Amino acid sequence: MPRYDLTDGPTETRWAMSVPVRTLAVMPTTRATTEKRSAVRTLLRLWPYVRPVRARLFTAAFIAVVASCTGLVIPLVLKWMVDGPVADHDPGGVWLGALYLLLLGIAEALLFGLRRWLVARPLSHVEARMRAALYRRLQRLPVSFHDRWASGQLLSRGTTDLMLLRQFLAFPLTFLLVNSVTILVGVVIMLLQDWVLGLVILGPTIPVMWTCAVFERRYATVARRSQDQVGDLTTLVEESVLGIRVIKGFGRHRSQARAFRELAVGLRGTELRKARLLAVIWGVIVTLPELAIGAALVLGAVRVADGGLSAGTLVAFLSTALALRWPVDSIGFLLAMSQEAATATERYFEVMDEVPEAESATGSRTAEASAVTGAGAGLRFEDVRFRYPDAPPGSPPLLHHIDLHIRPGESMALVGATGSGKTTLTALVPRLHELTSGRITLNGVDIAEMPREELRAKVAVAFEEPTLFSASVGENVLMGAADGAGAAELDRALAVAQAGFAHTLPHGTDTRVGEQGLSLSGGQRQRLALARAVVGRPEFLVLDDPLSALDVHTEAAVEAALRQVLADTTALIVAHRPSTVLLADRVALLSDGRIAAVGTHHELLRTNAEYAHLMSGLTPDAAPGEQEESR
Repeated sequence: MPRYDLTDGPTETRWAMSVPVRTLAVMPTTRATTEKRSAVRTLLRLWPYVRPVRARLFTAAFIAVVASCTGLVIPLVLKWMVDGPVADHDPGGVWLGALYLLLLGIAEALLFGLRRWLVARPLSHVEARMRAALYRRLQRLPVSFHDRWASGQLLSRGTTDLMLLRQFLAFPLTFLLVNSVTILVGVVIMLLQDWVLGLVILGPTIPVMWTCAVFERRYATVARRSQDQVGDLTTLVEESVLGIRVIKGFGRHRSQARAFRELAVGLRGTELRKARLLAVIWGVIVTLPELAIGAALVLGAVRVADGGLSAGTLVAFLSTALALRWPVDSIGFLLAMSQEAATATERYFEVMDEVPEAESATGSRTAEASAVTGAGAGLRFEDVRFRYPDAPPGSPPLLHHIDLHIRPGESMALVGATGSGKTTLTALVPRLHELTSGRITLNGVDIAEMPREELRAKVAVAFEEPTLFSASVGENVLMGAADGAGAAELDRALAVAQAGFAHTLPHGTDTRVGEQGLSLSGGQRQRLALARAVVGRPEFLVLDDPLSALDVHTEAAVEAALRQVLADTTALIVAHRPSTVLLADRVALLSDGRIAAVGTHHELLRTNAEYAHLMSGLTPDAAPGEQEESR
C-alpha cells in the first residue's frame, strides 16, 4: 500500500499519511487486459439489470430510429420541390412542400421527445437497482475484503460509475444503433440518387473506421486510469475529512494539500490525455467527410451544368449528406462514452464478482442440538488455526492449535502481548473472519453450520475502536437489540455502560452524534458501543478491551454494573489492565499464536512469568521473589 510523503520543508519532520490506493491493487492486471477485453462483451453483463425494462428501451430505440429516418425524408421533399413546383414556377406547390417540411419537422421533434420520456424513468430504476445490489454485496463481503479496498474506490463505484452507466443506457447505447441505421439508410438513399456521388461520399469510410478502432483501444486504457484516479482522490478527501483533527492538531494542512494536489494533477493529466484522443478522432471524423461533401458538391455542380444531373437530385443528395453529418460526427464521443461505460461496468463487477461470506452448509441445527450441556456447552475453540487469506504463501499462521473452553455463564479474559492475535481470535467468534482449520462451537453447535443471522443474534461484540453512525444515540445503541426494543432496554443498557451522559445531550437520546460519533469523546463513544453490545441481553458476549478509554472512576463504575451482566452470559474479554482482568472468572494467555496458559488471575501471577510481566511490567526472566515483591 503506497504512502504519500507529505513534507512541508527540509527542516520539518517527514510525516506520511497512509493513503490506501486501490490503483496499485487493480491497475497492474487491468492495464494488461484492457486492450484484450471486449467492450461489447463487458457491457452485455448489464443485461440482467436492463432486462426488466427492455420493452420500453426497445420501443424508445425504435421510435428514435423512426424519428431519425423521418429527417431523411426531408431531402426527398426538397428534390420534389426543386424539380417540380420550383422548376414549374408553381407557388401552390411550393407552399404545399413547405407544409410537408413543417409536418416532418414536428413529427421528428415529437418522436425524439417521446423517446426521452420512455427511457427516463426505467433507467433511473436500473441505476437504483444496481446501486442497491452493490450495497447489499458490500454488506455480505467478508471483513478481509474491506481491509484490502480503499473506501473511496468503493464510493466512486457506487456513485460516479453508476451515473456513467445510466448516461450510457440513456444516450450512447440508443444512438449508436440509431446513428448506424441512419447512416446506412442515408447512404442507400444517396447511392439511389446518384451512385457516382455516393462513392465519393464513401471515400473516407476506411480511414475513419481505422481511426475509430485505434481510438477505442487507446481510450479504454486512459478511461480506466481516469476512473481509478477519481477513486484515489475520493479516498484522500474522505480520509482528510475524517482525520481533520489530526491534520489540524499537527498543522499538516499544507502537506495534505500537497498530496491532494499531486493526485488532482495526475487526474488532470489523464483527462487532458482523453481530450487529446477525442480531438484527434473528431478532427479525422469531421474533416474527411467534409472534404468528401465538398468534392461531391463540386462534381455535382459540374454535372448539373453539363445537364447530366438534375438540380433537385443534387439538392437532395447534398441535403442527405448534410443530414448525416451529426450521426457521423457523433461517432467519436459516442465511442468515448461507451468505453467509459465499459470501464465503469468492469469496476462495478470487480466488486460484484467478489465472493461473499458463505452461509452455513447445513443450516441451523435443531433445538435439541443447540441445547447441548456439559462438556460441549458454552463457547469452545477446538484446534483452531487461522491465517489471513491474502497472507504470503508459506507464511506461518497467526493462530494455531487454539484449544479453549469457556463454560456456560463463565467470563474469560484473553491476555497477550500487542500483536499476539487477541483481536483476531475474538473476530472469529461472530465469523468476521473464517477459520483456516479447526472449529468453534456455541453450546455444541459448530458456528460454521449456523446461519450468520442466527449466530450474530446469539453473539454480541464491542470493539476497542468503537464505530458510531450518523444517527441518534438511541438508534446507535438499539442496533444491538432485536426489532421492537424500546426505551426500557435503552435505559438499562446505558445504565450498565455508565452512559447516563446521553440523557444530558441537547436532545437526550434523540441527539444525533454526527459522522463516526466524533462529536463525542473517546470514552463516551466506547461506553455507547458497550451499551450496544449488552442491550440485547446476548447469550454470548465478546468484548475487545471495552474500557481502555475510560478514566479510573468511570471504569470502576462500569465494571460494577458489568459484573451483573456477565453473571448471565458467557463472555470472552480481551484485557490489557488488571482491573479488566478481574472482571473474568478465568484468564487465558495468548502467546505466539497459542494458548500458553489458562487459570485464574492469581494462579497465573504465581506460576507464569510472561503473564506476570504483562500485568506488572517486569521482564519474564524476573525472579519469582521479585514478582511476589512487586505484587
